[in-house]
Amino acid sequence: MSIRIGILGYGNLGKGVEKAVIANADQELAGIFTRRNPAEVKTASGAGKVFHADDLLKMKDRIDVLVICGGSATDLPKQTPVYAASFNVVDSFDTHAKIPEHYRAVDEAACAAGKVGIISCGWDPGLFSLSRLYAHSVLPDGKDYTFWGRGVSQGHSDAIRRIAGVKDARQYTVPVPEALEKVRAGLNPELTTRQKHTRECWVVAEEGADLSRIEREIKEMPDYFSDYDTTVSFISEEEMKAKHSELPHGGSVIYSGQTGERKHVIEFSLKLDSNPEFTGSVLAAVARAAWRMNREGQRGAKTMFDIAPKYLSPQTDEWLRAHML
Repeated sequence: MSIRIGILGYGNLGKGVEKAVIANADQELAGIFTRRNPAEVKTASGAGKVFHADDLLKMKDRIDVLVICGGSATDLPKQTPVYAASFNVVDSFDTHAKIPEHYRAVDEAACAAGKVGIISCGWDPGLFSLSRLYAHSVLPDGKDYTFWGRGVSQGHSDAIRRIAGVKDARQYTVPVPEALEKVRAGLNPELTTRQKHTRECWVVAEEGADLSRIEREIKEMPDYFSDYDTTVSFISEEEMKAKHSELPHGGSVIYSGQTGERKHVIEFSLKLDSNPEFTGSVLAAVARAAWRMNREGQRGAKTMFDIAPKYLSPQTDEWLRAHML
């Protein structure tokens, strides 16, 4: 039986989910839902049926899991709780400071509907979250550090594009080399947010826009840029396409702990050619888990911490024991 996946939002992340679903033998694409005119949307695979987002609730019986691919700044806080009242849902909400608040809203809706809503999936939050949890559990006497980049943050880029007068934007998160070296050496330095990363913003502004205002709004944006040394550069559309069309990313979770007098360093890292395609693949795997968990009677909001690893895999328990242990 194929798991029927719906995709809400068809930007870079939605396209990444589409590719992942098509590649998974146990999943099928039930439909792509967009706020744009469906007739004007060409899918990456050519196989997906495109519908307007207003038609989504009419298809409740044809979708097993809805993967919501909106931005964390304004879309997901509204969309995920709303649709958790009708579907099993998965999202990639990545505003770390607001995850508890988002969890509560989704949990209330999903519990009432008897559905499962798995939030904040991807690689951070997501796979990196698991790495931090495992490290802290194994070595209680220690400290974790997370470094992102150098790479394009989809969520931060989207947050810039929501500013009035911005036509397009890319935001690169860049680790501070000196901080990274100290952590890898097991020195356990005390580092502020500003000492660990810098942020580079490349912005295409609309004609006549107030550039000073845009720069100020970016640098003062809470949860995104206000705690970082941030540079803002205004460029043309041509330069954006020529130099910033790719979406690489990655990073590392490094944990330095000890047992008695012995020191240990755990590192989990990713190097991604395409942030949205990799994140889309994680969301597709989590959608599989959401479907299985709901079929077993689970309901309410969940995170990666609540998913048994085997629920993510299309393989049988027997196969996993034979090949993965």
